Amino acid sequence: MDKKKSSITILGLGAGDLDQLPYGIYRKLKEAKNLFLRTREHPVVGQLAAEGVAFASYDDVYEQYDSFAEVYEEIVRQLLAAAEKDGDIVYAVPGHPLVAERTVQLLLEKGDAQGVQIEIMGGQSFLDPLFARLKIDPIEGFALLDGTALKTDEVSPGLHTIIAQVYDAMIASDVKLTLMEVLPDDSPVTAATAVGVAGQERIETVPLYELDRLDHFGNLSLVYVPPAREERIWYRQFSYLKEIVAILRSPEGCPWDREQTHQSIRKNLIEETYEVLETIDDEDPDAMCEELGDLLMQIMLHSQMAAEDGYFTVEDVVAGLNEKLVRRHPHVFGEKHADDAVEALANWQEIKAQEKAAKGIEVANQSQLAGIPRDLPALMYAYKLQKKAAQIGFDWDDVADVYGKIEEEYRELREASERDRAEELGDLLFAVVNLARFLKLDPEEALAMTNKKFKRRFSYIESKLKEAGRSFEETDLQEMDKWWEEAKHREKGGEM
Repeated sequence: MDKKKSSITILGLGAGDLDQLPYGIYRKLKEAKNLFLRTREHPVVGQLAAEGVAFASYDDVYEQYDSFAEVYEEIVRQLLAAAEKDGDIVYAVPGHPLVAERTVQLLLEKGDAQGVQIEIMGGQSFLDPLFARLKIDPIEGFALLDGTALKTDEVSPGLHTIIAQVYDAMIASDVKLTLMEVLPDDSPVTAATAVGVAGQERIETVPLYELDRLDHFGNLSLVYVPPAREERIWYRQFSYLKEIVAILRSPEGCPWDREQTHQSIRKNLIEETYEVLETIDDEDPDAMCEELGDLLMQIMLHSQMAAEDGYFTVEDVVAGLNEKLVRRHPHVFGEKHADDAVEALANWQEIKAQEKAAKGIEVANQSQLAGIPRDLPALMYAYKLQKKAAQIGFDWDDVADVYGKIEEEYRELREASERDRAEELGDLLFAVVNLARFLKLDPEEALAMTNKKFKRRFSYIESKLKEAGRSFEETDLQEMDKWWEEAKHREKGGEM
């Protein structure tokens, strides 16, 4: 005959006192021979003790570990061990066993594997009295979150948000800081303790920044955040951005936005990208924030157009990116290892090759120069061509050879006919790009620095003319060259 399974019957102590407890659960608690409580900090427990009900609690476990995750794992370990030893036990938790109760979820996950049957009996959760007390209609939408592990991206400002398990001021402080990532510091929040328990209930609404200054946090405490109505809050939500772009493209939206196509705003994407690069070069974080927003707008517009045509949505864009990032970083999200950037890049290249093969692209039959975007600026395109060719050994042996090639191309340009000058100039520029690669410099960045320097020095000439009350027509090259040299000298002296 098969051995009878051990069992753990899980009861909910409800959200109030003994008078609010269903009779069936009360009887089970009274009759239990082996009764275990997650915590004795509950109105029902004192009343049960007064009636002579014997129990053991796990309050001491909270003092033994640094995290709630470790506490819950240990409670479950001890409960399964007790069930295996005693056969049948009763485990009681605050509220309803299936509402904001991590230990119950762990028992459901682990019980069957250890031969322990898990049975759940209901109990009133804290939600019912809370909805009644704060006059919340849950049909409007609500989120129930864990205060001990709250994350910013879980907070949806358009919902009634209930943050449970705010056991003490330290957790309240963590909750406050997380909410401040989403909401203004002065947003109203409500802290509620022992809702519906006569003589113990405390409910206070305070500005968010004062949340952790309240003195009544405990095992029956939670925080309620009402739905946000202010635009300044919604402006931080990606969903609102998507909605705005859809409105702009709608029949009731902006005539200009409605008329655009992928092709008509193609150049905008390039322009916005270069404006972002300019803020990086200027080391201007405020401008960078604004320009990144403009670049994101281009991505949103292209995604909205594609969605209207039934091709893909912005969620598909995000999903594809997330999947690719996880897939191409097996040393972070998988079982591969990479001790340095070289190994990480090798993993990346190997996975890219696998992706191409999965798409039916025969990498072996591709040109060694394949995969370079054809619309890159010519300087950058040349750099990438040379880099790819160098990977298979098509390269100079020494930088002296590169200098020699530049001199050769320079002579050929000087001697070239008018018809061949463009080609010879291109050859010279190509050789200079090769030198940049040998010197481990980015030619695009180097030229951008020189452009910036030229603009700065030319602006100095303009300022000197303005000081003298003269125009360019009223000066000559010799005078302008003098000011140019003066600008160079000032730069070296750190005055500009």
